Amino acid sequence: QPRLVESGGGSVQTGSSLTLSCRSYGITYNSFLFGWFRQAPGKEREGVATIYGVSGDTYYSDSVNGRFTISLDKADNVVHLQMTSVRPEDTAMYYCAADQSWLKFKNPESFEYQGQGTQVTVSS
Repeated sequence: QPRLVESGGGSVQTGSSLTLSCRSYGITYNSFLFGWFRQAPGKEREGVATIYGVSGDTYYSDSVNGRFTISLDKADNVVHLQMTSVRPEDTAMYYCAADQSWLKFKNPESFEYQGQGTQVTVSS
């Protein structure tokens, strides 16, 4: 059974940077999409970013485009989400996810396999 384990969350101030990491187990990067989604209290899940393991193609939501960068370390099967210029509205639980369906490329919040999440809190 594939498993995803996130790390790197924490409390930061507005404008700072933070990198989240996700180690995958039982997943081969060359047949999967990897992504991140977030959920704030009382709000729906929001897809943040996706990367395709084979080509490196990426997708970003409008709310993070230009500030966040998703990358894949193929040697270690670790997906990173580099967050820069963070804002209070980025505060949420961040989840790593994976799926094999290209049709879900822009919807990481619907990926089949999901981690337990890591909390990011941005204070003003």
